[in-house]
Amino acid sequence: MFDERPLLRVVAGIVYNHEGELLLTSRPAGKAYAGYWEFAGGKVEAGETEFAALQRELAEELGITVHRALPWLVKIHSYEHARVHLRFFRIPAEGWQGELQAKEGQEWAWQQPGRYTVSPMLPANAALLAALAVPDALSGSLSAGLGDGAAYRVVPYALSEPGHARVLLTLEEAAKLGRLPAADSVWLAVADEAGFAAAQDADVVVWTVGDDAAAETLCQVVSAGVALPVVALADAVLAERYRERWLAAGVHGVAVAQERADC
Repeated sequence: MFDERPLLRVVAGIVYNHEGELLLTSRPAGKAYAGYWEFAGGKVEAGETEFAALQRELAEELGITVHRALPWLVKIHSYEHARVHLRFFRIPAEGWQGELQAKEGQEWAWQQPGRYTVSPMLPANAALLAALAVPDALSGSLSAGLGDGAAYRVVPYALSEPGHARVLLTLEEAAKLGRLPAADSVWLAVADEAGFAAAQDADVVVWTVGDDAAAETLCQVVSAGVALPVVALADAVLAERYRERWLAAGVHGVAVAQERADC
């Protein structure tokens, strides 16, 4: 049944420390889902920008000052108490300052992306928590797969075996299969806005960028807000030229194209 309630605009901040850990906080007593773990944030007040609301909420809840944040994903979620438009921001370690304080009586914990030890989690955040384990710097190709130079590896579907956690395929390959393959994380490769619209059932979208026009299109699409992480795949020159703009627009990460993936 379609939820016709008006959208409540909310922002949330994914705060990082210099060890690469991210901050989770518990919802205090008296609030809906009290005791559940989530990212700090709150409602956007009338007349506020999303970034201004983020700064205010994190100062009120955690006593920190935020001066830089990268827009990330947008989710719309229906709770019992409200229909919420959630804008998530990633706040790098150098993007905030101050001593963390539990100003609302909440608990807080630093967590390694992909290895969470606190529970229960707020229901809307399950896919987000998985997406945050995706590195923001990768290399490789659609035919060889993608990697981060360490343990993280995304295997082309044509080369995958049972047990591979992350597989990569094109929309055309998915269409031939008639379904998405069974894997913990399915990455779909697209080359334009129409392809992106068709890839919304993926866990991660790899957007291949071949020239400046495609790079600008990617900026425009993610700036409007996207619901799943986008990794831009481009040659070293384009990746260097657009990396900061892409990340500032909301791209999750950048993969430098090369025939052999770092793994």
